[in-house]
Amino acid sequence: MLKIPKQIYDQMLVHAEAEAPNECCGLLAGKNGTAEAIHPMTNIHQSPVSYMIDPKEQFAVFKEMRAKENELIAIYHSHPHTEAYPSATDVRLAYYPEAVYIIVSLENPERPVLKAYRIIHNKISPEEFEVLAS
Repeated sequence: MLKIPKQIYDQMLVHAEAEAPNECCGLLAGKNGTAEAIHPMTNIHQSPVSYMIDPKEQFAVFKEMRAKENELIAIYHSHPHTEAYPSATDVRLAYYPEAVYIIVSLENPERPVLKAYRIIHNKISPEEFEVLAS
């Protein structure tokens, strides 16, 4: 089960709200299914309906993760106007089967919803996660 410290959970929500009305995106790094670091990334699409992580930023973060012997734990992005469920594009572009895909929905801005999924061979499976006290 994915474990996310409360501070990282809150940072994902803040990032999603700050980038609205566009989608935000980022990476979580850690070990053994526990997120230890959040890496907010630039959405080079600057779009309310799609995201693409800046490849230069992604390369730098992957290099840092290797140096710290961390793993890619999760990839997160927001859906500013729709539910926290992977779109057809999200599924098509799910290139990291080892990662959990987290979606932050701001469909109701007063009550953001965060859900997690595994996406393997175009199959979506809900993934449970635990928010750890800081």
